Amino acid sequence: MYNRRKAIQTLFTGTATVAAAPFLLQMKSNTAFDIASSSLKGNINHAVCRWTYQYLPLDTLCTTAKQIGIKGIDLVGPADWPVLKKYGLTSSMCNGAELNLTDGWADTKFHAALISRYKEHIALVAKAGYKNLICFSGSRRGMDDETGWNNCVQGLKQIMGDAEKNNVTIVMELLNSKIDHKDYMCDHTKWGVELCKRIGSPNFKLLYDIYHMQIDEGDVIRTIQEYHPYIAHYHTGGVPGRHEINDTQELYYPAIMKAIVATGFNDFVAQEFIPTGNDKIESLKKAVAICDV
Repeated sequence: MYNRRKAIQTLFTGTATVAAAPFLLQMKSNTAFDIASSSLKGNINHAVCRWTYQYLPLDTLCTTAKQIGIKGIDLVGPADWPVLKKYGLTSSMCNGAELNLTDGWADTKFHAALISRYKEHIALVAKAGYKNLICFSGSRRGMDDETGWNNCVQGLKQIMGDAEKNNVTIVMELLNSKIDHKDYMCDHTKWGVELCKRIGSPNFKLLYDIYHMQIDEGDVIRTIQEYHPYIAHYHTGGVPGRHEINDTQELYYPAIMKAIVATGFNDFVAQEFIPTGNDKIESLKKAVAICDV
């Protein structure tokens, strides 16, 4: 099981200790990449989540991403945006405004801090030329759905004017509450869609994490077909374990990607799996190839 909460917290605080040695060993056998930007079909905008390759220096991840044909890096905050710009990559899902994954918009006691942070980050995202800023419902803490919706609406509506004015989309991630994020409130697509409807802004949408939603609800392709107008972004991951998206797990990603393309989606799909093989860059290359439909 992966520990995304710990990994992202480390990246937020900027205290990650980077080990370049494993990468140097990999590069010895990876000097030529099979996948290049010119060989990709162009139907999917490919990205990769920073935290899943946190052992690499960001510069190294950027150069590797460029070689593979990846256009964006997910979950990168303002301090690291200049590095992405240096390599012509986009911050495909910005972060840094959230408190953490548990203290979110569903609980009013966090609203004051969240509103202040999001107003500041919305301006930063817009100034940098990016458009997606992640947010989280946080934990349920005994609340029923109606209370959670009402609390989220009460808080989020206080930042949506800033988001709309700056052409920034606030994107709430769907996370499973069965395995990885116990008590997380926004743990089903229908809950997130209802929140989108109540907020009523084109600048508030969902991050549909395929791994998480396979665990909590399944029915991935039909759900994407029905609710795609409310989805701004996708994450991948193999089930179980959030490892490679190859034939070692239960989802068939080519069909899922074809369903996403068929909806007219033209934003980013980000790889968010924890590679298990010795050649972690090869795993990323293969994942991009699998999703490039």
